[in-house]
Amino acid sequence: MPNQTWQSDFTHYRLTRPDGRPGTSVEIISWLDDCTRYALHVSAHPRITTPIVVTTFRTTIARQGIPASTLTDNGMVYTVRLAGGKGGRNNFEAELRRHHIVQKNSRPSHPTTCGKVERFQQTMKKWLRAQPSQPHTIAELQTLIDSFCDEYNHRRPHRSLPHRATPAALYNTMPKATPGPPSHPDTHDRIRHDTVDKEGSVTLRHNSRLHHIGIGRIHAGTCVILLVHDLQIRVVNAATGELLRELTLDPNRDYQPTGAPKGPTRQSPK
Repeated sequence: MPNQTWQSDFTHYRLTRPDGRPGTSVEIISWLDDCTRYALHVSAHPRITTPIVVTTFRTTIARQGIPASTLTDNGMVYTVRLAGGKGGRNNFEAELRRHHIVQKNSRPSHPTTCGKVERFQQTMKKWLRAQPSQPHTIAELQTLIDSFCDEYNHRRPHRSLPHRATPAALYNTMPKATPGPPSHPDTHDRIRHDTVDKEGSVTLRHNSRLHHIGIGRIHAGTCVILLVHDLQIRVVNAATGELLRELTLDPNRDYQPTGAPKGPTRQSPK
């Protein structure tokens, strides 16, 4: 689910002097939603420190909500668990503890654990280097980063997402995970991918019984995602994120009608 895990990492980028020579090396921190690849926050700084990690994290949760967990490498800006701290925590670890967020760290020498955010950074840096006008300052670099994130989140189809949807299409329509134990432990949450059939419906099994959910023949052939929370169901267009239908399943009937008015009844000839 979105917000179930946020990955974070930082990378280096070298500014360019006005005469074209290589300039100062700066660092870029990224916060990426693990489920949808949505770039939650990306910013450039002279150097990434623990206070910057905390500040960018707080900025991100103020805008996107609190995640259930984080996943990072073992850099000391994220954790001091390998630094002989004997149970001590840095400010970021203390911040996670205050919000009851599970902290996950990659095993030493296993960088692929955080592969999604690292791949995102590779894509971003390749795009940045391809720009005809290279940034001279951090402010100019941040402007380019913001342009890249807007394109990446909202317009660039993502090959690893269902139906090549954009990260924003999924992140903004799917239910979000939250930290701590669930308030309703007996609820059943699931996500199902389907295609609207020629009759304009999709199927969903509940308590071993198959139900048909009317969407409308106008949507026949559309790839959809069903977001199911017990009997509460939302059906969204998998490519655009458009909400096609929201309903409460009636477990006592097979077909769940759309509720749209029927066409005029044909009169038999006299």
